[in-house]
Amino acid sequence: MEAEKKSSVSDVGAWGMNVVSSVGIIMANKQLMSSTGFAFTFATTLTGFHFTVTALVGMVSNATGLSASKHIPLWELLWFSIVANMSITGMNLSLMLNSVGFYQISKLSMIPVVCIMEWILHNKRYSKEVKMAVVVVVIGVGVCTVTDVKINAKGFICACVAVLCTSLQQISIGSLQKKYSVGSFELLSKTAPIQAGSLLVLGPFIDYYLSGKLILDYKFTSGPIMFILLSCSLAVFCNMSQYLCIGRFSATSFQVLGHMKTVCVLVLGWLLFDSALTLKNILGMFVAILGMVIYSWAVELEKQANAKATVKHSLTEEEIRLLKHDVDTKPGKDLELGQSKG
Repeated sequence: MEAEKKSSVSDVGAWGMNVVSSVGIIMANKQLMSSTGFAFTFATTLTGFHFTVTALVGMVSNATGLSASKHIPLWELLWFSIVANMSITGMNLSLMLNSVGFYQISKLSMIPVVCIMEWILHNKRYSKEVKMAVVVVVIGVGVCTVTDVKINAKGFICACVAVLCTSLQQISIGSLQKKYSVGSFELLSKTAPIQAGSLLVLGPFIDYYLSGKLILDYKFTSGPIMFILLSCSLAVFCNMSQYLCIGRFSATSFQVLGHMKTVCVLVLGWLLFDSALTLKNILGMFVAILGMVIYSWAVELEKQANAKATVKHSLTEEEIRLLKHDVDTKPGKDLELGQSKG
């Protein structure tokens, strides 16, 4: 019972860290990158900075003995890093080439894509309650975020690459942790240096293609430097909590419950940046939150059903063992009681 309570507290802590750090980094980046802020339009390079700081934290942690470094084959790390970087680049290109509405739809499509991928790769099945909850969340988030929808060929291809790579990356986080028995931070400290190096090399070229500006021409004053450092600090917690949540739950749960961040961003945008919040947005948020509550209930229902099935199976085996034991020892018991049939 005590262990279950500690596990529940850890689960809530992991989700809390992810929501707070993700919403915080979006707010910091909005101030850093918007034209009304510091106009730092180098998103891919900024992600390279994020992973550089994360890699440094991992190295310090390993050097001081706070975390252990376990062996993962280099080809697995390279493959994962390529998929993760394609996800980041694809998302940035999709945002540039598509309308905001279609970009939001592509992000929402990750939930069913993750479900299908987990079914194909891991033969994972979902109950009708989970499927219903996923549909409710998708409808809710869609209502409160999707506005104009315009599609073009280049944007559609980039969106497809981004969705597939992001979904595969998130599933791989859980798979690699189980396959090599490594913790979330141990895996992150292995992949972060590779992602940091590749994004710092390729990032400036991708950003130049996206914005037509060179990072070397940007004037770094105390304001943007402070927000870059804030963004990088929050990214460490955001990356760590992402790996932690997916390792503890699943990529599907991370996608579904992760849309709580979308709701928080809309509310904070209204409070801090005077963003419009319409009745449509509010209704959509309520539907999305309802879907998340249904999803949590459905997953708990699945866990209880699986636990009962496991207990029932183990009891059956135990009964068989006891019956065999009883048959073997019965003559001895009869002799002791003076009731031997001989």
